[in-house]
Amino acid sequence: MSILISGTVALDSIHTPTAAHNDLLGGSASYAGLAAALSGPVHLCSIVGKDFPAEHSELFKGKGIDTGNIEFADGRTFRWTGRYHENMNHRETLDVSIDVLEKFAPKLCPAAAAAKVVLLANMSPDNQLAVLNQLTGRPFVIADSMDLWINIAREGLLKIVQRSDLFVINEDEAKMFTETSNLVTAGWRLMDMGPKQVVVKKGEHGALLFGRGGSFFATPAFPLTGVADPTGAGDSFAGGLAGHVASLGRAPCFTDLAAGVVRGSVLASFTCEEFGVRRLAFVTAAEATARLDSFRQFTAW
Repeated sequence: MSILISGTVALDSIHTPTAAHNDLLGGSASYAGLAAALSGPVHLCSIVGKDFPAEHSELFKGKGIDTGNIEFADGRTFRWTGRYHENMNHRETLDVSIDVLEKFAPKLCPAAAAAKVVLLANMSPDNQLAVLNQLTGRPFVIADSMDLWINIAREGLLKIVQRSDLFVINEDEAKMFTETSNLVTAGWRLMDMGPKQVVVKKGEHGALLFGRGGSFFATPAFPLTGVADPTGAGDSFAGGLAGHVASLGRAPCFTDLAAGVVRGSVLASFTCEEFGVRRLAFVTAAEATARLDSFRQFTAW
């Protein structure tokens, strides 16, 4: 089944204790789109400036990703600069340059609007609602968000949550959104807000899935001997999950979503191995399957 992913496409500058790289391909839609493309055809909806490197567009197209819904606007592409310290679980934002992202008004072609699986990757709730309002079918809708929108656009975010088949959020944001320090309580409070299912991401500690039929507490993330750059891991997770749902060819049950959480975690691990999308962009379906099989062996008991 076809997948629509709408979110940001950016140029990232990333600093870690051991290296720094500038103007890397980044953004929530980029990571999610590359992860999802391993499982099915992807339509990408976003906005970039006229300065967006042609090589990045060619990368998307080479992975079978439709870029016809990416607007090329006058101005500079959205940029983010961040720094990681010794603890790679936490990062510091050094600079954000919104530029053309401020003008983003999602516009979908008929094929994208008819996609069977939709991932609203991290972007403003207003933009997410604009995408939802253009859909022409009854897709399975996955929505991701972040603390910024909880703080400044809570009302709009609640509308997104209510219209989601699966709402994705990280651990700290879940506790903030639901005003509790208990993660399990946070998961069920999120369910009370209206989505059919909720995933709470816990980084290297895996993820929790809540649904009307119960809950699934996923095992820790795929173990790596080293992490080069965790930027985009959460977006890759969401994209991998969306790809798994699309590969089913039908509406997913709770068990399907649990399997999707594990696949998303595995694809996120590839992202962490190199800066930006440099590793994720060249993962093959065979490599992803092999790592998933290894993960099953690691967690069997």
